[in-house]
Amino acid sequence: MADDAYLFLLPERHPRLAAPLAAVGPLECLETPAVRGWLSAHGTAPGSEQVRILPAASEVLIPEEAERLPVPLTEDESLRVEQECTPASITDLERELLGFRDVTQDWETLVHRAHAAGIPAPRIAQLTGLDPVDVGRLTQF
Repeated sequence: MADDAYLFLLPERHPRLAAPLAAVGPLECLETPAVRGWLSAHGTAPGSEQVRILPAASEVLIPEEAERLPVPLTEDESLRVEQECTPASITDLERELLGFRDVTQDWETLVHRAHAAGIPAPRIAQLTGLDPVDVGRLTQF
């Protein structure tokens, strides 16, 4: 095994890139003292959304300020990392955006229905992620 990928910590407020380590599944390198020590030194766990993995060939994408660690992978692990790091196609992303529009298009009616069914405004805001002020405005009779 060679250094086939990089673990790195995604800096705060940085666009999401690469794959979250947790999305790749178990990796042999996670059991090594080097990786355990690196994670411990940074006070993070493998399941953290900040811990990312990227194939070594894509190292240029890692932000300069990001802490990084080269790691060896098996052939199967390398394939999983590459698959998780491959961006979705434009068509897939556009389909997701259309789906989002369809779901959110009639959100005010959904809020009214939920409130009429007895769900309190704070709970509606919590479940939907909507601004509590907007939910409160809609649910006041």
